[in-house]
Amino acid sequence: MHQGMAAFRAMGVALLLPRDHTMLAEAYGESGQAEEGLRLLAKALATTHQHGMHLWEPELYRVKGELLLRQLVPDAQEAESCFRQALDSAHRQEAKSLELRAATSLSRLWQRQGKEAEARTLLAPIYGWFTEGFDTADLREAKGLLDALS
Repeated sequence: MHQGMAAFRAMGVALLLPRDHTMLAEAYGESGQAEEGLRLLAKALATTHQHGMHLWEPELYRVKGELLLRQLVPDAQEAESCFRQALDSAHRQEAKSLELRAATSLSRLWQRQGKEAEARTLLAPIYGWFTEGFDTADLREAKGLLDALS
């Protein structure tokens, strides 16, 4: 992935870099290297804001929140802030799938904090927007969380 991103930079194609940084950051998080993932996301967010490329911004913030929760000392307050930024950004873009992902992440955090009613109130209407694609991982995850919150 590092070689591919270097090639994009060399060609002057920056549009896909935030997406690639996000995927690599998630991989770092899965392998127990949350801090390295957060470092990559800081770069990606800086690029996003510098060039006004906000297309992938919701996922950058959502993954940042997830990685903040994977640190040795989890930062739930900052993670919640990131999830809210992801929700706001996705909502502004009318990016329903990204909004669902952000809502699922925030609802999962609230569930762990004992805020089941708030979690369900947030997630249920967003899940309700969808009329197809119920076999996708995101909708299955959201449905499983809603079932657990019932």
